[in-house]
Amino acid sequence: MSPPQSPITIRSLQTMKQQSQRITMLTAYDFTMARLLDDAGVDVLLVGDSLGMVVQGHTTTIPVTLAQMIYHAELVVRGSHRAMVVVDLPFPHGQLGVRKTLKVAARVLKKTGCQAVKLEGGAEQAETIAALVNAGIPVIAHVGLRPQSVHALGGYRVQRDGERLRRDALAAQSAGAFCVLMECVPRELAKAITDELTVPTIGIGAGPDCDGQVLVTHDLLGLTVGRVPKFVRQTAQLGPAMRQAVADYNQSVRDGSFPNDDESFNV
Repeated sequence: MSPPQSPITIRSLQTMKQQSQRITMLTAYDFTMARLLDDAGVDVLLVGDSLGMVVQGHTTTIPVTLAQMIYHAELVVRGSHRAMVVVDLPFPHGQLGVRKTLKVAARVLKKTGCQAVKLEGGAEQAETIAALVNAGIPVIAHVGLRPQSVHALGGYRVQRDGERLRRDALAAQSAGAFCVLMECVPRELAKAITDELTVPTIGIGAGPDCDGQVLVTHDLLGLTVGRVPKFVRQTAQLGPAMRQAVADYNQSVRDGSFPNDDESFNV
């Protein structure tokens, strides 16, 4: 089935869950990648604070600033016509209490033109999620492994506390989150939560039974520098292809074969 061409909305995602149509989400950090992913039919583009690791070379997402998130989100929104654009609230702006988080989320929507924000946390963020939703700001809740809490969690580890996962997911849904993202949880727990929730779930390292899946695009396309997580399926190896393309360019410049007459202007 070819993807629908009308813009993706919250209602679109809800309908997809009801009709058992899987939702695709990928990260994007700039105009060109957003345009390519949008043209390929991706449903949701996530401007993730993962840019701190993928683009900036940090070991965690914590150093990413609000200004950087807004800048990258502006680029992605310009490149997207059909896909919904969702922006991460970076650390610590999602943990500063209702009033401050509401102010930050409103700024993100106004400055970038995105359609929603993503907030790490579940039950402890219920009041904040409700406030954002009541103000007209759509929210995706992020439960399970929360990268902004990596130090408190003791590293990037699978989260196996089923009761807490269920409590967080249900609390986020009750507070008004239109979607719940689950990261690094056993597939059985993810399936049980997906079956219980009425809102869509998006998994990353959460097995095949979520309503949709998200990956870091650089991981998917073989562009990652360093270790690739177990849950990633690499559908291409663009890193080696890019290295070879640049090596060919270097050689053609050095041996004088580039540019040739067809690649030059004449009087």
